[in-house]
Amino acid sequence: MANDNFSSLNLPETQLSNLASLGYKKMTPIQAQSLPQILKGKDVIAQAKTGSGKTAAFGIGLLNGINPRFFGVQALIICPTRELADQVGKEIRRLARFTQNIKLVLLCGGKPLGPQIGSLEHGAHIVVGTPGRLQDHLMKGTLKLDGLKTLVLDEADRMLDMGFADAMKEIISYTPKKRQTLLFSATYPDTIEKMSRSFQRDPVRVTVESKHTESVIEQLFYEVKKHERNTTLLALFEHYDPANAIVFCFTKKQCDEVADYLRDHRIDALAIHGDLDQRERDQVLVRFANNSCSVLVATDVAARGLDIKSLQAVINYELPRDPEIYVHRIGRTGRAGEKGMALSIFTQSEVVRVNAIADYQKKPSICDVPESLDRDPGYSLQAQMVTIQLDAGRKSKLRPGDILGALTGDAGLAGSDIGKIDIFDMSSYVAIERTALRQAMNYLAQGKIKGRTIRARKIK
Repeated sequence: MANDNFSSLNLPETQLSNLASLGYKKMTPIQAQSLPQILKGKDVIAQAKTGSGKTAAFGIGLLNGINPRFFGVQALIICPTRELADQVGKEIRRLARFTQNIKLVLLCGGKPLGPQIGSLEHGAHIVVGTPGRLQDHLMKGTLKLDGLKTLVLDEADRMLDMGFADAMKEIISYTPKKRQTLLFSATYPDTIEKMSRSFQRDPVRVTVESKHTESVIEQLFYEVKKHERNTTLLALFEHYDPANAIVFCFTKKQCDEVADYLRDHRIDALAIHGDLDQRERDQVLVRFANNSCSVLVATDVAARGLDIKSLQAVINYELPRDPEIYVHRIGRTGRAGEKGMALSIFTQSEVVRVNAIADYQKKPSICDVPESLDRDPGYSLQAQMVTIQLDAGRKSKLRPGDILGALTGDAGLAGSDIGKIDIFDMSSYVAIERTALRQAMNYLAQGKIKGRTIRARKIK
């Protein structure tokens, strides 16, 4: 890496100060390689795993080209899922704090069109959205992209996997031909190369190594008979006792069945897949992120865009056929200098997948057998926190500080009893230590937040 200091970039002093205040000390490899090219106005195609710092790479770059005095859409970021769009929007807002005049609008499905149209009418510099909802606004004429300078396709490979190729093509047809296009993808299949040729001009290719060293992620494979998957999964939890984990399954039905099995054996687990409505998805993600659920059982599509800090283990209930997907899955653990664990269950008929992963990572796969695992019939994995839902949110002008103030003030809870607070449009969620739950609920049943009574309930 040539120079990993943000000060080596041609950025305003106010932006450098903001980055320092946000804890951005040094550039990650993807930032160091792509940001100089992005700031020169070049088209870039970047391949990097989840957690590599790609959002800041394109975020810092596109903010540098925004003219706050022109209230037209100058940057558009297309994401495959609502969760990723929300995550990207939050990060861009943090990065944009060096100037108070930049407005970002989130356009995702599952939310009413009316308020989004109103936000666009008031002017927006940056739009972050999902393909379907962006198409809706473009067809209605409520989203204008005539002045677009920068287009970002985030997790482009997943958008192709989810069938959004035609939608992306249509959205891009509304943008000026003279624009900067930044394409970010975890993998680089032929379809991505073809997309790049269609939408980009002489792109600079940036690749960050997507394999994981054993010192960061310990990878172990367990061969079992088909009917032993569930008992082996339970044995892995009992033996390694991770504080939290994501279990990857192939189908929605399998996710539900595995989550039910784990709960039946005293392991806090929730399933996430495409059949959940937006409210259910929000609640599952909130609970996993705020430590009031220990295990998330997910499909690849549902887990895309999840950014969970300090994830201790990834467990493959079944191995994927594509070794790149395996690498992408396990990349969610072992981040930010922490150690992680990737545990994979396979049957004799799936040995070919283990061999493909070994070939892809250019190292042998370490296999173990379930007989070597300890069994503890009294084992349980219970989350440290519990989530309370409040029936008021952003639309009621409720802020995290209002909730925190009420609980640490009149309710008498210690600050350490309160975890992550998430504010949505119509509801809010707060994580509370199990030992402080009764005290919090007793106050919320009678007390007030921001001068008014707000209905509260524990999410089960």
